[in-house]
Amino acid sequence: MISAIVYGDGETTEYDDLAAARDAVGTTWVHATEVTDAELDTIATEFDIHGLAIDDLGNDIRAKTEEFPDHTFVLFKTATLARGETTFREEVATSPVGIFLGEDWIVSVTPNDAPVVERVRKAVAAGDERLLHRGAAFTAYRILDVVVDDYFDLLDRIEDEIEAIEEDVLETPDRATLERINSVRRELLSFRKQVWPAREAVGVLARGDPAQVDPETEKYFRDVYDHLVQLADLTETYRDLVSGARDIYLNALSQSTNEVMKVLTVVATIFIPLTFVAGVYGMNFDPAASPYNMPELGWRYGYPAVLIGMAAIGVAMALHFRRRGYI
Repeated sequence: MISAIVYGDGETTEYDDLAAARDAVGTTWVHATEVTDAELDTIATEFDIHGLAIDDLGNDIRAKTEEFPDHTFVLFKTATLARGETTFREEVATSPVGIFLGEDWIVSVTPNDAPVVERVRKAVAAGDERLLHRGAAFTAYRILDVVVDDYFDLLDRIEDEIEAIEEDVLETPDRATLERINSVRRELLSFRKQVWPAREAVGVLARGDPAQVDPETEKYFRDVYDHLVQLADLTETYRDLVSGARDIYLNALSQSTNEVMKVLTVVATIFIPLTFVAGVYGMNFDPAASPYNMPELGWRYGYPAVLIGMAAIGVAMALHFRRRGYI
């Protein structure tokens, strides 16, 4: 679907004909979504867009800004948390937003309905004075700014997940907790791969390198750039928090194992002398036939005496280990 709108001087007008929209007085914004290759070719021909930039829209490449003689191409990525194709857990899903910026026109292309672009289009259609008189570059800034705002919302959701993980690590560390830790680490890594290229792409605009970006609009792109720097710093901070949570999990697991081993060691230590006594008195000697008189073998109370002695040894050793804090 292709829609065209021309705005300026406090009014907006929608067009069905791209050529008429291109020649109209004011700023022309053409938005294309779910378009065919033929429709893309039509847009490229009408606005003299370079074919390499059109090809980049269909390729899974990183965000970038590329300058051409008559226009500037900005490829950006939206990022949302969505259910993965191979897992029930949420993953960072991206979708490209292509922006072609001319002197008095802007073309935006998305593979599907993009709410971030639609929000800005509705503001233009409603006659938002902040957009109508500031030209195409400012409209491009507003699109990028809305995308970056959604980045913050995504990081807020990841932060909530990290806080929940930290509580679980301290209270009930188990395999499910480790899986959640690894899932968040993957989300942050995927998000980091989007933020860093986006920062470089906006940096070109913030410096005012493209001729289509006027000095008045540069400061707005610098604001988006600052937000992306903040996002990059937050991403690194959250990665450190997740790594810390994983270390706490591993330490808790190791501590739990040590506690189990300590108890088993104490039990084994208590049974060592008992096993020795049982082994000695468990030998099948006949006191009448043996040339050596093994003590208490012929004694009437020998068996209960040995049991009582073994019990006393076990209790004494248990009390000793308890006083030392081993159990």
